[in-house]
Amino acid sequence: MSLTHDPFQHLRLFEDAVTRMMNEPRTARPWSPAVDIFETENELVLKADLPDINPEEIDVQVENQTLTVKGNRKFEQQSGKGGYHRIERSYGSFVRTFAVPSTVDTQNVVAGYNNGVLTITLHKKETAKPRQVKVAVNGGANPVDVAHANA
Repeated sequence: MSLTHDPFQHLRLFEDAVTRMMNEPRTARPWSPAVDIFETENELVLKADLPDINPEEIDVQVENQTLTVKGNRKFEQQSGKGGYHRIERSYGSFVRTFAVPSTVDTQNVVAGYNNGVLTITLHKKETAKPRQVKVAVNGGANPVDVAHANA
């Protein structure tokens, strides 16, 4: 009776595991949508890429200077005889949290969803907005002339 040892057995098992992992739907893997945050004179704006998500599956909350965005992208198995060749997009639920500066009016938040992009606009408090102050000139005298007069 002859016993043979296959030196590549473990490598083949690893390759099979990776192949299975790449061919399974990514429903169990966590994902985090990409987010851009920018500031204007009057607002702080957050844009999140949330393609193929039903707007009813998106939850936006502001509490204690924290903005929380939650949602769920469901994997829908195709019916019929065909099947997927590759699944690279992530599915399932997600949660993103962001610290909100105290300059933002947390009572004045607007969220909209269009073309797969969630836009959250947080308006700044009036006291946080930049103001321009005009400097008054007294008596109309040129500061250079005043300096020479006192010399």
